[in-house]
Amino acid sequence: MTVKIIHNNYGKSRVRLLKVARRGEWHELQETTVKIAFEGEFAEVHAIGNNSLVLPTDTMKNTVYALASQTREIEEIETFAMRLANHFLTNNPPVTRVIIEIAEHSWARMALGEKTHPHSFIKGSNEKHTAKVSVTREGATIESGVEDLIVLKTTKSGFVGFIKDQYTTLPETTDRIFATSIKADWRYADSEKAAGDTRHDVRQTIIETFAGHDSLSVQHTLYAMGEAVLEKFPDIAEIAFSLPNIHYLPVDLTRLGLENGNQIFLPTDEPHGLIEARLAR
Repeated sequence: MTVKIIHNNYGKSRVRLLKVARRGEWHELQETTVKIAFEGEFAEVHAIGNNSLVLPTDTMKNTVYALASQTREIEEIETFAMRLANHFLTNNPPVTRVIIEIAEHSWARMALGEKTHPHSFIKGSNEKHTAKVSVTREGATIESGVEDLIVLKTTKSGFVGFIKDQYTTLPETTDRIFATSIKADWRYADSEKAAGDTRHDVRQTIIETFAGHDSLSVQHTLYAMGEAVLEKFPDIAEIAFSLPNIHYLPVDLTRLGLENGNQIFLPTDEPHGLIEARLAR
């Protein structure tokens, strides 16, 4: 029997990094988690144990720290990901593709009265900025995104007219709480257009659409958010969303002799619906 490798990759995951840029008393802070993956001509590594083709994953980790130290200022995560990918591709001939994924964690400068402290911070929300670069010797693609962007609105959301069978217990509603943790990733048509300002503007477009949309379902709002981004940003080729439907269920107060009045809800996030789609022009 002859066995062949259909696909292989290896790398280092969850490389944690905190970088401080110091300008006198005023400091900037960036915390990231980096994932590195190599694809390439590694059949002999698997088949006969030829490790001469392998860059140790521990070296990958060290490279993250080394390259981060080579700039004094804080970089956008897309820029740092491209530097890492190009370094690895240049110095490792067996590698045909390098994929770098970076998640940037939120820290907020500490507010003291009307001023902010120059070098003290408070851990922010769970929201993360993300970047993924895929680099070959022929070119690169860049995706930016947001993750764990938790949003909620208390009205302008309903769900009616769905399939009902013998196991359906969900009641129809024209006025419900809509909450989700947005994960969105968008790919740039031109990798040179990737920038932090664009990420901020795309994020703003997503949340403004969420707030203003008269939602007939999670799918309906997902499409509206993607449509708004693609209409406003010609440099974005496609956008993908993953939206868990975080449930806030009305509490039955009739057993207590009371009316709910659409005011009292039970938060529950498991199990939850999960709606995903990728949109392009």
